[in-house]
Amino acid sequence: AVVSTQSREAVVSTQSTGVSEGGFLDIDVSIFGPEGKTVYTGNRESSGKYAFSAYMDGEYKYCFSNSMSKVTSKVIMFSMDIGDGSAKEDMGADSIDKDHDKLAEQLTELRSRLVGVKHDQEYMEVRDRTHSMINNSTNNRVVWWAFFEALVLLAMSLGQIYYLKRFFEVRRVV
Repeated sequence: AVVSTQSREAVVSTQSTGVSEGGFLDIDVSIFGPEGKTVYTGNRESSGKYAFSAYMDGEYKYCFSNSMSKVTSKVIMFSMDIGDGSAKEDMGADSIDKDHDKLAEQLTELRSRLVGVKHDQEYMEVRDRTHSMINNSTNNRVVWWAFFEALVLLAMSLGQIYYLKRFFEVRRVV
């Protein structure tokens, strides 16, 4: 992500991740600044949110690593928001400007809350997908186990019939 800190306000980046399928649902996350300086590092995370203020102009790199599990591929959900840390400007002392400032402040707060709700819904969607996959896997195992039990029951029944048939069979010695 390329950010510019030219304005007076700080640029804030919020990043959220979630592993939706594959392996143990964990992944390594790293965020690097323009100078290559590490801004954030997380190991074996299944989901999380992280916010930071950009300390300089440039390209910030988001890296995801699956090095701990080379056999299993993973699917991740990743979202990032870049915005101003504050949107306050000095607009004079008129009562109309104060009302506009108050309205603008409320709109900014409403926007930030809606973005938060959107991110929460995306996170819940990933969790729902993960839990659905776990349920499907469990259901498949239950079906295969029931099939195996039915085969064992059938084999035991046939074995008992054969044994009882031999037990009650009359043997004649000539």
